[in-house]
Amino acid sequence: MPTVSRLLPPISRRHAFGLGLGAAVAGLLPLRQAQAAVPAGTVLKVGDQKGGVQSVLEAAGLLAGLPYRIEWSQFPAAAPLLEALNAGAIEVGYAGDAPTTFALAAGTSAKIIGAVRSNPQSTTILVPGSSPIRSVADLKGKTIGTGRGSIGHYLVLAALKANGLKPGDVKIAFLLPSDAKSALAAGSIDAWSTWGIYVSQALLVDGARAVVTGTGLMSGLSYQSATLEAISTKREALTDLIRRTAAARLWALENSDAYAGIWAKAVGVDPAIARHTFGVERARPVAIDASVIADQQATSDVWREFGIIQNRLDAAAIFDPGFNSALPA
Repeated sequence: MPTVSRLLPPISRRHAFGLGLGAAVAGLLPLRQAQAAVPAGTVLKVGDQKGGVQSVLEAAGLLAGLPYRIEWSQFPAAAPLLEALNAGAIEVGYAGDAPTTFALAAGTSAKIIGAVRSNPQSTTILVPGSSPIRSVADLKGKTIGTGRGSIGHYLVLAALKANGLKPGDVKIAFLLPSDAKSALAAGSIDAWSTWGIYVSQALLVDGARAVVTGTGLMSGLSYQSATLEAISTKREALTDLIRRTAAARLWALENSDAYAGIWAKAVGVDPAIARHTFGVERARPVAIDASVIADQQATSDVWREFGIIQNRLDAAAIFDPGFNSALPA
């Protein structure tokens, strides 16, 4: 079950603009007009992972004065978040391209309404520092922990394919991040394919070593996906959320140290881990355009090739590009 998170103390408007928010918001205003369009009493149920969306909005000062109420649910990974989206427990949530593909192909009644592109290096197959594994070829016959349908799972398949290996050449243990971390430390698995903050913690704290990253193997895309019902009945609020999140991400790119400190407190990690995570990811909002759709089709086709999804997914059909209007010009 998700945990409903506590908001960080709000940042004042003056403090936010002092940190550089003004430039980010300038291209996305007027927010007042967006507020006026949202029906009174609207509530959005928003799913998040490790406080990523919530904390950046709060840090940038963009959760103040919302014309609707947000009920936040925090999840440890994409799979449980997307399960909640499918069940209607949340109405919109943020997850990587691979798990989103997995969920939509399985019949989740949702569409992608916003896109973010990060450095694919932030997804990595890790081994303990003392491991003899030095290359993808060395993974043959080994056990790799990751989440089923996750970007970590995708990286395993993409890396095997790129190196002339087959899925049967390794054993994949499907584990949530906390369980995979423990299993790696205990020697129950030989490698761990994971992402973001989990990579940073493993490298900086646990002495892990990277065998391969997603560079050249993955798109680096992540998405905000919303249920079809929410798109139909709460489009104005969703548009405002996309607008604010885009502004907050642009602010974070310009103020990474300030954001790292705030986010570290929100999720309970050392600021150095947060800085490393953001320094690698460099997440930036992008429009849903032909390049995003093409990259998503490629991701879907890899899932189909390896039998993770049974039927070819038409990538263009799972996007709603109408929300591009919320992004900066």
